[in-house]
Amino acid sequence: MFENIIEQSAVNQLRDDILGGRFAPSVLFYGPGESGKVSAALELARVLSCEKDAAWKCSCNSCRKHRYLQHDDLLVLGCRSFAAEIAAGSSVFLKNPSNQNVKLLLFRSIRKLMIRFSPVLIQDDPKLNKISPVLQSLDDRLTELMALDEKTAGQSALEKLCGSLIKDVQSLEKEGISSTIPIGHIRRASYWCRLAPESKRKTLIIENAENMRDEARNSLLKLLEEPPATVCIVLTVQRREAVIPTILSRVRPYRFLKRSAESEKEVLRRVFQSTAEEAKGTTGSLISAYLESFAPQSTEKLYPLAAWFLVSFARITAISIKKTGADTIPGFINALGEHYAQIAESSGFERTLKSASVIKTIIAKSANFEDESFSRFLKICLDMVGNVTRTAEDPQYAVYNDIFRKHIEKTVTAVDVLNINAASALEALFYNLKKEALRQV
Repeated sequence: MFENIIEQSAVNQLRDDILGGRFAPSVLFYGPGESGKVSAALELARVLSCEKDAAWKCSCNSCRKHRYLQHDDLLVLGCRSFAAEIAAGSSVFLKNPSNQNVKLLLFRSIRKLMIRFSPVLIQDDPKLNKISPVLQSLDDRLTELMALDEKTAGQSALEKLCGSLIKDVQSLEKEGISSTIPIGHIRRASYWCRLAPESKRKTLIIENAENMRDEARNSLLKLLEEPPATVCIVLTVQRREAVIPTILSRVRPYRFLKRSAESEKEVLRRVFQSTAEEAKGTTGSLISAYLESFAPQSTEKLYPLAAWFLVSFARITAISIKKTGADTIPGFINALGEHYAQIAESSGFERTLKSASVIKTIIAKSANFEDESFSRFLKICLDMVGNVTRTAEDPQYAVYNDIFRKHIEKTVTAVDVLNINAASALEALFYNLKKEALRQV
């Protein structure tokens, strides 16, 4: 069990707890992106419901359903984009369509998205009329994918099928994925947890569990206080500190670490039959860089824009602080500007002291954040702020990091949920960050 999770000591602890009869009913997987948290959670669901010995290639009916992410005892919710991962899976499939492992990779990548639209979760969703036709189309095309004979199907037919899958995925994400986990999903998941399982045990996975409002957290807390005996609840987050203490006290934590570069290369080789050389422009995870290279607006394009946004913010804020009569500029503001100045300047953007000009340029260069790239742009900004924070031991840097996180989360919600246009949201973000920075002086 867990042989598919490369270089993560957390799964060794997980395996020992299961075999030793010490496994907790509710667990927390925390660690950086692309560290295998969700893969481990899905594998955990298979192991717990296996009808035999939970071997990696077990042939039991329960394991077969879990491999195809079609088990009725699995419920997954949480907010994130799958478009780049699915595009990567499609690219690998088109290069080697006769490889059954490659076909399963593409199938699973699409199912990871579709299972978030389980009838259990969306039965009363106001968006149901819009997303039902897309879900049906995806289901039909997945059936076609698994039934086709790659030896007789022409390359053009395969490309047409993959193109249709990607188009449906983009439509589903645009219409159905929000930036926060709705309370209705938590309530319906709680009801589902109390129904008898089809096999030995149910598993509820809540990905990016930090993306919940207070009412959803309170609803989840009630479930964690008295979890049904036949259910395992898995929460995944990047930062343990993002989980409120009352929830944290009711889950057993498992820490996932950032993989080494060599291990990430091995993941790319095994899963995507790719090499690290294809992951261009990365400042962190090779896996993230590889996947994002398939996004219409890749990190390679958005990263310089994010650097220029942060450098411009630091410059304009520093000038505003000087105007207050302050003797010194906070170390974080200076460090933020210095850290990314070279990247920003090499991008060819003209220096400006007006926030409106900054926003106008970013909107123009990003084509108004086409292809739903706004939240990814802000995630890059937040990652860059985090990099600056980690270079210093000054606790004040952590304060600024939390300020950025709070306002970036609000900005994503404004665009994804409230349909505020990107330019207005970005302008409000710039203003609020600057106001908070002046308060720290």
